[in-house]
Amino acid sequence: MRVLKLSDIYRNRLKSLLCSLIAIVVLLPNIAASSERLAVIAAKANIRSGPGTNYEVLWEVEKYHPVIILETKEKWCRFRDFEGDEGWIHRPMLGEIDTVITVKDKCNVRSEPGEGKPILFTTEKGIPLKVLEKNDGWLHVQHSDGDKGWVHQSLVW
Repeated sequence: MRVLKLSDIYRNRLKSLLCSLIAIVVLLPNIAASSERLAVIAAKANIRSGPGTNYEVLWEVEKYHPVIILETKEKWCRFRDFEGDEGWIHRPMLGEIDTVITVKDKCNVRSEPGEGKPILFTTEKGIPLKVLEKNDGWLHVQHSDGDKGWVHQSLVW
């Protein structure tokens, strides 16, 4: 029968710790990629069921639509959007720009930050907007058609 010495115990713990550290280093790039937030930079983009043009088009999104990248395969990205829907998009259609999307059925876009300020226009749920500036809970935003105004950040994702 073998008797464990104190040095054997520490050696085994060190091996276990080293294996854990290697696993973390190997998995870290995948964890980092999964939190990357990008936005559509093309006027319109097809969302597909798989990573290629031979896959079915599930729906279409417009410019500034924000997405969270879950996986990358060659020049395709699998993503999740504000409603939890997942799909694939061609990577050249995406860019690193600050965007939001409205999550309420009716969002007032105002002339200045503040609830009492004049309403310039109203949006429906699911309208993507580019963020131009942030001011105390308010976002100065721009729609792809050029319309600009201020929206409260509680109304967007």
